Amino acid sequence: MASSGRDFNYDEKPGSGAPPHFMDETPISRGVRTNSTTDEEYGQRRGSRKHSVVASIKANYGLAEPSARYEESIKVEYDNTHRKLKPRHIQLIGIGGTIGTALYVQIGRGLLNGGPGSLFMAFTIWCTFILCVTNCMAEMVTYAPISSPFIRFAGRYVDEAFGVAAGYNFFVFEAMLVPFEIVACNVIIHFWSDIVPPGGIIAIVICCYAVVNLFAVKYYGETEFWLALGKMLLIIGLIIYTFIAMLGGNPLHDRFGFRYWRDPGSFTELYYGGSLGRFLGFLQCLIQASFTIAGPDYVSMAAGEAENPRKVLPRAYKAVFYRLTTFFMLGSLCVGILVPYNDEELTTAFSTGKPGAAASPYVVSMNRLRIKVLPHIVNAMVLGSAFSAGNSYVYCASRSLFGLALEGKAPRIFTRCTKNGVPIYCVGLVLLISLLAFLQVSNDAAVVLNWFVSLVTASQLINFSVMAYTFIAFKKALETQGIDRNSLPYKSWWQPFSAYYALVGCFIMTFVGGYTVFLPGFWDVPNFLFSYMMCAVFPVLFVGWKFIKKTKWLKPEEVDLTKDLDEIAEYERNYVPKPPRPSETSFSAPKVDEEFAAYGAERKTDTAQALLDLSMSMLLQVSKKPRHRLESSRLLEARRGREKECTFERLGINVPGQ
Repeated sequence: MASSGRDFNYDEKPGSGAPPHFMDETPISRGVRTNSTTDEEYGQRRGSRKHSVVASIKANYGLAEPSARYEESIKVEYDNTHRKLKPRHIQLIGIGGTIGTALYVQIGRGLLNGGPGSLFMAFTIWCTFILCVTNCMAEMVTYAPISSPFIRFAGRYVDEAFGVAAGYNFFVFEAMLVPFEIVACNVIIHFWSDIVPPGGIIAIVICCYAVVNLFAVKYYGETEFWLALGKMLLIIGLIIYTFIAMLGGNPLHDRFGFRYWRDPGSFTELYYGGSLGRFLGFLQCLIQASFTIAGPDYVSMAAGEAENPRKVLPRAYKAVFYRLTTFFMLGSLCVGILVPYNDEELTTAFSTGKPGAAASPYVVSMNRLRIKVLPHIVNAMVLGSAFSAGNSYVYCASRSLFGLALEGKAPRIFTRCTKNGVPIYCVGLVLLISLLAFLQVSNDAAVVLNWFVSLVTASQLINFSVMAYTFIAFKKALETQGIDRNSLPYKSWWQPFSAYYALVGCFIMTFVGGYTVFLPGFWDVPNFLFSYMMCAVFPVLFVGWKFIKKTKWLKPEEVDLTKDLDEIAEYERNYVPKPPRPSETSFSAPKVDEEFAAYGAERKTDTAQALLDLSMSMLLQVSKKPRHRLESSRLLEARRGREKECTFERLGINVPGQ
């Protein structure tokens, strides 16, 4: 995916093809948080934001009164989260939420159901759908990188009721995955010993999630960065292991290559014999892939807390997609190379619910090749993967509920954040839902895992369908309102064909996931309910909200494409990259001049203001000698004086002495 390479031009006037912006406002007159803004200043600026925006509309666009649509758009709760996630965090958050036990353990079930050929084909085909969904989300989220973006976009670009249904569907999806991964952690630990009771392990994991998510988003980002890095190292190591083992680099010196693709074969039959059985085997692998492969939704949920999002997010979307497709496609290929689909140990592991990595095709292959140490290393790394995935689900579930509350679709209490920008009540509710993991104490672990998998698979496919349809509405609104897509921060390709391809494929798979209950002799009420519950809940939420609130299906010309853009543009103009550490910084004049010239050219801001901003930030981080504190205070005074002077000029007030 390639960006259009063009900057978003906010200086164009209405009717020129770009969304309007209020360029005459200053950070003081608007409620915008900059790098030097304290929490108190931020709250004060928020209070007068509405009046300054209204005045700016009148002054810049010759309106007697702003439109009713814009008046309503500013009557929302304010987003008090902090943009503290760095580019390296964003790059790996998508991987952290997607790669869990499914890639290492559950993928073996797909091998048993369809064989190596069906498994590889299914994972490859599903990656094309994920590519199209990623393509759609990248354009919309980089256009307006806000908290819970695709949930709020569905309400803004399609219908308010559509956004409500999408938001609660995503919340349920993410919240249910938390206990799923907690149960998985418990199962993985019992690979080594059954001494620790399940309830104790579950309680410890929940407490760890609370510590990581309740204090500050930077702790979540840092934790997820290192855990996701471990996942990448594990899958890369397993791919290398497969290559070496298949060429004879194993204790048995067995150069087996693609032997298992020939004997017992590439495809197996499921439920029926012949071509129908092989097709059902492939279909079961495709369902497995639709649960396993994701990515764009996790990157999107971090948009509202990402530093410099319009520059960081396009690269993050591309990197996450390419890495995930490589890992999932090669992973499905490696599994079929290492183990035959009729392996007795693998079949027994799934039928009896063996704990942890005992059911992993990689561990089964290591046992076949008499490798002693690696299974324990793999199990430890899989444990880290499961914990990381659950950690990501806590974050995404809490932010989806926060986004609903910001739009007034959830109780207002969920908009409250700590001083560190954490929506504490949202996180608390998700942690309460995670207590469902204690169901394992009185039920078989395999049964509980299957409940959660069946419930969330349909929800994930509904999410992807919502994203694709929302993009189609977004693109029509851009065209109708005369906004050139080449002016956007990122322009997706193959549109609208890729959006329709993703919409049709995901929508069909939503109803295919539980097809087995309709086969003769396979009817099971719990499986039917868990497979299709969310398919019924989504339209009920949509129709119920639409009936109660009398919402309207928006026409392209009625879509508000300017909401939140003024704040994002102001953030970009005031964004100052974090300077290097004092020990690595030289304060010689030539170097400082070079840094400020580059910064001013890149941001297209006033050179003097850029010099003041970055000088102050760099000096505040050096040693606490009195000379440096004096220089810093003088720079701060100079900046405040300049801001006051600019404010007077914009208000038309004559400043004495000028």
